Amino acid sequence: MPIRITDPTDPRLSEYVALMGKRIEHPDYCIVETSLVIRRLIGSAFPIRSLLLLPEQADRLADVLPLVDAPIYLVDRDVMNATAGFNVHRGALASATRRPLATLDDIVATATRLVVLEGCNDHGNLGVIARSARGLGMDGMLLDPSCADPFYRRSLRVSMGELLYLPVARCSEWPAALDTLIAADFDVWALTPSADAVDLDDLARTPPAKVAILVGAEGPGLSDAAMQAATHRVRIPMHHGVDSLNIGHATAIAMAAIAPRA
Repeated sequence: MPIRITDPTDPRLSEYVALMGKRIEHPDYCIVETSLVIRRLIGSAFPIRSLLLLPEQADRLADVLPLVDAPIYLVDRDVMNATAGFNVHRGALASATRRPLATLDDIVATATRLVVLEGCNDHGNLGVIARSARGLGMDGMLLDPSCADPFYRRSLRVSMGELLYLPVARCSEWPAALDTLIAADFDVWALTPSADAVDLDDLARTPPAKVAILVGAEGPGLSDAAMQAATHRVRIPMHHGVDSLNIGHATAIAMAAIAPRA
């Protein structure tokens, strides 16, 4: 049964306190926001610790709440806002125990399509790419050591919960991880707006059995070391003098070019 709480200082709500402004979340649990992402959480392998809901959001989730084996706290909006410190959660929050990231070896052992990010420290961009990766049939996502936390609440929300399902590994050795991919017979396609790169359309006509799309941070792009480690430098054909696309759109186009048939 849901538990009604009226005091924002109730210790049972401690994991939800002052979420606004937190750039680093607790290493043991992650926060999920919005009812749509909570639905994805309930079907995932991430153990739920608790839910914090407005009554109307509890009504919207009524069909799946019986599946939750964790406390469900009901609060009014003023208590929710006083606890979390912001009002963009749409009245639905959850806390879930973090699961360990996959290892590079685990992902490489079975994958044929990967997206690899270097320097992607924007949680929103990471979430956008993860959602596209799931939708376009990628088998996993590899992150360099400097990439943002994939289980940060904004990453999870923007991915619409797909980061709870997409295999993700953070590579401790960089760019040596790219050598590991190549040794496992992956072609590594480094995205760049450079005019002397190979057109994506040409390369994707007959893609190899294993491909990894390598993408750098918004703005600076890939490091020289990562670019040199790639097997191909690849550009998306552009028109009307437009130099490039943002990281989310560019990565989605590249992934779509190598996506397996649905």
